[in-house]
Amino acid sequence: MGRKHSKHGAYDTPQSDDDAAVEVPLCWLCSRPTGKTIVWHHPIPKSRGGRDVVPMHPICQQTVIANFTNSELERYGIDVESLLANPSVRKFVDWVSKKDPDFTATTTKKQR
Repeated sequence: MGRKHSKHGAYDTPQSDDDAAVEVPLCWLCSRPTGKTIVWHHPIPKSRGGRDVVPMHPICQQTVIANFTNSELERYGIDVESLLANPSVRKFVDWVSKKDPDFTATTTKKQR
């Protein structure tokens, strides 16, 4: 049995200028506005019981994954300041803070 009403609204509904005023979430790691692609990251990995998600840039998520194990992420929890205390992550955030929100680049391999 199908839906009586569309879940997302009608296709022929014109987009209003009010839709452009939607607040853009800030990246959890670098605090820049997110771009077109938002990754919803589990600060505490799902395998370790994490349920909360935070918005991140893909490049920021790759950096977190490359620098920390699941055990470390579980210990740090939602405290982003603990992650920023890592010299590699701090150097990355200082570098990426001057980039466009949609900036992407290859990141280093896991350094564990």
